Amino acid sequence: MVLHVDAAGYSESDGEADRGRREVHLVVSSTTSTGVGKPAVGAPTSPFYIPSLDGLRAVSIAIVFISHAGYTAIPGGFGVTVFFFLSGYLITTLLRREFDANGTVSFRNFYWRRVWRIFPPMYAALAFAVVVSLTGLTIGTPTVPAVASQALHLTNYASLTQLNVGMPFGSHVFWSLAVEEHFYLIFPVCALFLLRRYGPQAQALALLGACALVLLWRMVLVGLLDANETRIFVSTDTRIDAILFGCAMGLYLNPMSGDSPRWSGRKALAVAGAAGAFILVTMVIRHEFYRDTLRYSLQSMALAPIFYAAIQQPDFGPFRLLNLAWVRFVGVLSYSLYLVHLVVIMALRNVQPGLGTPAVIVVAGAVSLAIAYAFHIGLEKPAARMRKRYASL
Repeated sequence: MVLHVDAAGYSESDGEADRGRREVHLVVSSTTSTGVGKPAVGAPTSPFYIPSLDGLRAVSIAIVFISHAGYTAIPGGFGVTVFFFLSGYLITTLLRREFDANGTVSFRNFYWRRVWRIFPPMYAALAFAVVVSLTGLTIGTPTVPAVASQALHLTNYASLTQLNVGMPFGSHVFWSLAVEEHFYLIFPVCALFLLRRYGPQAQALALLGACALVLLWRMVLVGLLDANETRIFVSTDTRIDAILFGCAMGLYLNPMSGDSPRWSGRKALAVAGAAGAFILVTMVIRHEFYRDTLRYSLQSMALAPIFYAAIQQPDFGPFRLLNLAWVRFVGVLSYSLYLVHLVVIMALRNVQPGLGTPAVIVVAGAVSLAIAYAFHIGLEKPAARMRKRYASL
């Protein structure tokens, strides 16, 4: 079984995700190069296994879920930042691999794989949110224009308008899918341009330069145009740098590439621990301008060494926790969990308003897992078989 990692950073399985192992054909060839005389992420002759990634997904969805369930001191938005970084890293790694093997990137295959990965669970979750709302389990009444904006991947910008009140309660989490869909409409073209013309270091520097421009734009919006926190938090033009940081690591110093420095287990743990501590510091600073501007950049940058360490040393120390069977299983379900969890939480809060947060976590967690598993069996696995038709590698 081969897992083709694709589509918004979530695992793409050909039907055996319950095995819990991620297998990506990424090897370093002594004869294949990126044009700068260095080994490439290239010819598919033997697999690298990176099981920590499902664990990182599980951690991310746990952060989001616990925050939405009521422990608001937990920064749920950071969980989304992790998803963004993961998405950029994995999809760029696959684009680089395809280019190294074929000398080009098939846009047709890329977009069809995304359609089969993203659309079935997303539209099922949107329909679920509408039904739950119409039955009175959540407050508010969905409107056709608002739901249509979500179906067209415009949740983030539509939520800044009057359409916000017509979205099914709990479906506003679709904003992050909109950010990714907008980004990946254009990124494959940009990636192919960079891959054809520049070496890995220059490619990464170009993307980091784009990250700097996004930060500058956030500063202009907040400092000069008086943009509010929500405008900054959900908009594509202000949040794509988290994806770009992941893309940069996919192009240069990719931990799955043999030309990247090999860290010992102790060094990996020390560096990842320092990066985690740094992220905690970024969270406790409360200055409003900083929180809407520099915070996003610092947190995204700090994720790079954590991912690097977890990918290179999945069997060392606490990184092993990311690879427990049940943790990997939650990671496999993380996409559908993300789509439905807030609707379930809002419905439970509406039906049982006096329920404490621990009880909400247990009950809503169980219901959300059940729905996500049903989506996985009924939608994701059949869609994975369709995606295989467009797997050019």
